[in-house]
Amino acid sequence: MSKINEATREHLDDANFAFPQERKEPIHDAAHVRNAIARFNQVGGVTDAERDAAWTRIRTAAKKYHVEVNEKSWRELK
Repeated sequence: MSKINEATREHLDDANFAFPQERKEPIHDAAHVRNAIARFNQVGGVTDAERDAAWTRIRTAAKKYHVEVNEKSWRELK
């Protein structure tokens, strides 16, 4: 996965984050989508409603970048 530096991260639109209000878990390319899925349960300080919305954004990005996601809900993640 390519690392993004702070300057690049600041230039990303809020829509490029699974949690846009907190600007957590960038999902602007396939590698970051896979990383957001892997680290999803590690995100703290968010509500279940925010997790539901973030999961929807992640699944949309996964489809866009051809990343396979078998789980229908974030609650299925281990």
